[in-house]
Amino acid sequence: MALDAGLVGRSYPPSAVYEVGRVAIAQFAAALGSTDPVHLDPDAARAAGHPDVIAPPTFAIALTLSAAGVVVADPDVDLDYSRVVHGEQRFVHHRPIRAGDRLIATPTIEAVRSVAGNDLLTTRVDVATEDGEPVCAATSMLVARGAA
Repeated sequence: MALDAGLVGRSYPPSAVYEVGRVAIAQFAAALGSTDPVHLDPDAARAAGHPDVIAPPTFAIALTLSAAGVVVADPDVDLDYSRVVHGEQRFVHHRPIRAGDRLIATPTIEAVRSVAGNDLLTTRVDVATEDGEPVCAATSMLVARGAA
């Protein structure tokens, strides 16, 4: 069943606040194999002009993935997740994510389309501080493979 194009533009409530910690940043950097001191050492981060350690650019997935899950769980979207593969991921950063940030994530459906019997769902999750400062946007495309 094709996704409803009328869903485009639907936004969902912001997530609960996610408090970014130094340990989480260090663990994420280690998982990536990053040894960049701006991810691990507050003094090195400050020397580079940051108020504290900063996260690797893809760290935003730590909160945007669950925020986008709200879209997938929406019964109006009616997405057969058993047939889903991840098609694309992009991040646009307004500033680095840093230790001490208190972030919220707000998902929106950007696009739906069908191609060769497959449904494509594109979501954007806007990440901001709880005070409203934009931090980044994560755009993800999911492909629900057709049955044929």
